[in-house]
Amino acid sequence: MAIFVYKAKAADGAVLSGKIEASNQKGASEKLRLQKLNVLELKESGGLVETIKKKLGLGGSVGSKDLVIFSRQLSTLVSAGVPIVQGLTILEEQMENPVFRSVVGEVRTDIEAGLSISDGLKKHPRVFPEIYTAMIKAGELGGILDTILERLSGFLESAEALKGKVKSAMMYPAIVLTICSVVTIFLLTFVIPTFKTIFSSFNRELPIPTQVLINLSDTLRARWYMIFIIPAACFYAFKRFYATPAGHRWCDQKFLQAPVFGVLLKKVAVAKFSRTLGTLIKSGVPIMQGLETVAATAGNKVIEDAVLSARESIREGGRLADPLKKCGLFPPMVTQMISVGEETGSLDIMLVKIADFYDTEVDAAVKGLTSMIEPIVIVIMGIVIGSIVIAMFMPMFEMGSMAG
Repeated sequence: MAIFVYKAKAADGAVLSGKIEASNQKGASEKLRLQKLNVLELKESGGLVETIKKKLGLGGSVGSKDLVIFSRQLSTLVSAGVPIVQGLTILEEQMENPVFRSVVGEVRTDIEAGLSISDGLKKHPRVFPEIYTAMIKAGELGGILDTILERLSGFLESAEALKGKVKSAMMYPAIVLTICSVVTIFLLTFVIPTFKTIFSSFNRELPIPTQVLINLSDTLRARWYMIFIIPAACFYAFKRFYATPAGHRWCDQKFLQAPVFGVLLKKVAVAKFSRTLGTLIKSGVPIMQGLETVAATAGNKVIEDAVLSARESIREGGRLADPLKKCGLFPPMVTQMISVGEETGSLDIMLVKIADFYDTEVDAAVKGLTSMIEPIVIVIMGIVIGSIVIAMFMPMFEMGSMAG
């Protein structure tokens, strides 16, 4: 049995709050209704540990895979004629993720209280993104909720696959550079001090590279805590700078202009923009609302500004392709296909084709990037470790030449 904290309105209009014990949220709601109480708020009380986790942001989360499975299952239930409240109850009971189960229970309670599905989902923006609620609202208005849920599942799967490709491109260099850093710190901390003892018996001035390395080793051993403080301080400073509007825009601009990764990020941005807008328009979302949603979910301030500029152009009677062409972020092929789509009334189809094409381009870019990064990272690691080894053996070489 679980403990639920509730806030409810009595028959005389008084607002009551308290705790109630039940096996699940539905059972708690039923108990309160039997007491002739109108439930306003009902949440599971997880105790002190769960409360602390929630305050610190250490609680569970809802992943995109959970959302995809939820959308597909709900689409199947709605297509089979199951009422939405009953469908949510079925899914709530079989969910393994406790956070998602609680959210779905709250959404079901809100729908039972008279809210629309989209309004119930909007109360949980961390679980259901803006594009999700916008498409659900379009599905409600058009009476095609099952179709919209199916499209949402496909969209989320494509977005997750795109994110996975970018992560795979970053994973290998990150692992190798981490190993290189650990090995370097180990040599500076434990190996070089042994050589320092040997060199002190030479009674000769050490070569400059060797002396620099020994000084660095001494500093690192004396102030070992700087290994953790400096990276943490740099990360905190970057996070604070990135949190400001100007810093966010500047960093996003530099990311897109990066020599190697910039091309990949632009292709990812084009693919995400095209698929998101194409899916929204195809689902019946008005283009003005669709562009607003795309801008909010772009994840890059420069792309967001370009999309909002396109939205203003359409508001003033212009076309979508023209401001996208001016911003310089979208390749000519993309703007030309969007222009053709606007002229022929098949913009959603063109956007989906662009997204499919750039998904393939991202695949090729990731493979090329990975094959190029591997030797570069290995060479960098070899240079760092080799420089340390050479600097340590330089005094021995000099002693050997003197003995000769």
